[in-house]
Amino acid sequence: MENPIEHLDLGFVNFTKHPENPNFVVYRFTDLERANSFRAELIAHNISFEEDTEKKRQLLYTLFAIHTKYYKQTMKINIKVEGKHKKPLIPFRIFRWAVLLFGLGILLLAILSYSKHMSYLNEQTEQIK
Repeated sequence: MENPIEHLDLGFVNFTKHPENPNFVVYRFTDLERANSFRAELIAHNISFEEDTEKKRQLLYTLFAIHTKYYKQTMKINIKVEGKHKKPLIPFRIFRWAVLLFGLGILLLAILSYSKHMSYLNEQTEQIK
């Protein structure tokens, strides 16, 4: 019996098995710029593919069906394209540095507190023994 969860698509990744042909992987993009970059990379690497569009839940998906023999190459291309179009988690440079410095400050305070109270911690350990 086939696993019913195997074809469940939660949308965590932008690729899935082809619904009819297990020899193909389908990559999907909602962003047209990412789809264009992916297509350009596939053409540059001479990887054959089939392209289609599908409208689902008010989103237009650009689909690329690629044979599984190109899976490793296309995963590298997919990661490259996602990295190229990725937005930073914290968009403002000043806020990014503030979060980094705050974290480092907390870490520094924790280390200083630990080293300052080392003798007290040793005394407490000896009392327990």
